[in-house]
Amino acid sequence: MTGPRYTSLVQSLPAAVPFVGPETQERERGSVFRARLGANESVFGPSPRAIEAMAEAAREAWKYGDAQSHDLRAALAAHHGIGMENIIVGEGIDGLLGYLVRMLVAPGDPVVTSDGAYPTFNYHVAGFGGALHKVPFARDHEDPQALIAEAHKLGAKMVYLSNPDNPMGSWHEAATVQHMIDAVPEGCLLVLDEAYCDTAPDGALPPLVPADPRVIRMRTFSKAYGLAGMRVGYAIGAAGLITAFNKIRNHFGMCRVSQAAALAALRDQDYLRATVGRIAAARDEIGRIARENGLVPLPSATNFVTIDCGKDGDFARAVLKGLVARGVFVRMPFTAPQDRCIRVSCGRAEDLAAFAKALPGALADARG
Repeated sequence: MTGPRYTSLVQSLPAAVPFVGPETQERERGSVFRARLGANESVFGPSPRAIEAMAEAAREAWKYGDAQSHDLRAALAAHHGIGMENIIVGEGIDGLLGYLVRMLVAPGDPVVTSDGAYPTFNYHVAGFGGALHKVPFARDHEDPQALIAEAHKLGAKMVYLSNPDNPMGSWHEAATVQHMIDAVPEGCLLVLDEAYCDTAPDGALPPLVPADPRVIRMRTFSKAYGLAGMRVGYAIGAAGLITAFNKIRNHFGMCRVSQAAALAALRDQDYLRATVGRIAAARDEIGRIARENGLVPLPSATNFVTIDCGKDGDFARAVLKGLVARGVFVRMPFTAPQDRCIRVSCGRAEDLAAFAKALPGALADARG
């Protein structure tokens, strides 16, 4: 008896998971983490209005969600002052990236990103047979000029940039990003991942010009809005590109509860502003803890702080291992030289107290 006949492309790919989740690590450890500071979730939680909306929507969970996400798209359009035809809602930015790559990338098509940038984008490109080309970071920032130069050289179908950046927390000013948009080669699409736009400083985000066919902008309710578990992201782009998602997307991928939660969260901008303030205070506290232990916190425009451990990747991995052993879940960049760092998500006072207590022992272990 034979098994499934996998495609040659699937046969060539590893059965890999881009991120090892905290739940997996907890099962392996046999205990739960005291502080969950590794996945860039918002420990501060969603708006109480979103929680109420989820509870109410749960009564109608027997119904499929609106396949058009109409009410949420209408609210997003009003919020941004753009047309509904310029917005697609999907299962987080990760899901939308998968659809976008499926639409545009055929086997062998060149795609450009940064070495060490968000790995789920790479995962999708590999899954559809694209040829991924990487350029290095420059001084802990993604390098827009190098990305565009590589896209021109290769005739790339897509070029990816996150601003603010994951995993370093760095950012570029709006003028720099706009220059990159203006320099996109003919037939190439800039995928501008703005997952951390809500925590970005003034002047980091170019104005929205949805009709521009050179760029698609990805945003999410998973970070500052505190709805990572609901899986709600959206993309803003030219109407033709947005309409094309309907050719291949999962039309019932968005459940009613998720749509209701995001809509209520969007309507509670006061709570969002308060959360952004708490994130800023937590960034300051993480920086203080890092400096108190002789480490260097890097400037951050996100809901996490990347901390330079001062040595190489092996040392940073040892620090991370020591923190995990002490019940504090954190992550770190994968690629040198950024892997000299660890990355700590913003959290409540008790979460950061647990980190402060665990860090000296983790550093001592790493130093031998």
